[in-house]
Amino acid sequence: MIQRLDTGFDPKVEGRDVIVTRVDAAIDWVRKNSCWPMPMGLACCAIELMAAGASRFDIARFGSEVMRFSPRQSDLMIVAGTCVYKTAGVVKRVWDQMPNPKWCIAMGACASTGGMYRSYSVVQGVDHFLPVDVYVSGCPPRPEALLEGLMAIQRKIAHEKALVNMKKGDGPGVSAPISGPIVVRGEYAPKLKG
Repeated sequence: MIQRLDTGFDPKVEGRDVIVTRVDAAIDWVRKNSCWPMPMGLACCAIELMAAGASRFDIARFGSEVMRFSPRQSDLMIVAGTCVYKTAGVVKRVWDQMPNPKWCIAMGACASTGGMYRSYSVVQGVDHFLPVDVYVSGCPPRPEALLEGLMAIQRKIAHEKALVNMKKGDGPGVSAPISGPIVVRGEYAPKLKG
């Protein structure tokens, strides 16, 4: 006599690869995990931006390893460093060439507020001519802070209603306005025990 043991696993049903979800949730998931940055390394913060792409910090874990130097193939601009008025027009032109939807990270004190440069030639924050979504503080900010800013952008993308806005034709924005930019503080230095 052969006795059959029922384990609760039905290979006819559970052996297939089936995922059930909503279309807008799938689109938001794909957009969230495939941000392609356009690096605008204007000054010393660009070194930390390059370090975030290296093997120690590995920006590839977040789907952003494809640094595109063509604005038509990127959807996330990372402005890293001091922006002077002479280059502000170029940065704005590159921003305008990026396809929608697009996001912006101001990396460092100089990109966020002008930093220590209070002169006639330095733009006191790129938010004067770009819609900044995330501010990453520090001079220069650590690569961990940039990765935290990238995760903040991903959380923001995950809450957008992409499919609803595509149907309405209102553009790529969110269905409800965002309350404001996200500020990431670079408090990643190890605390010394005294």
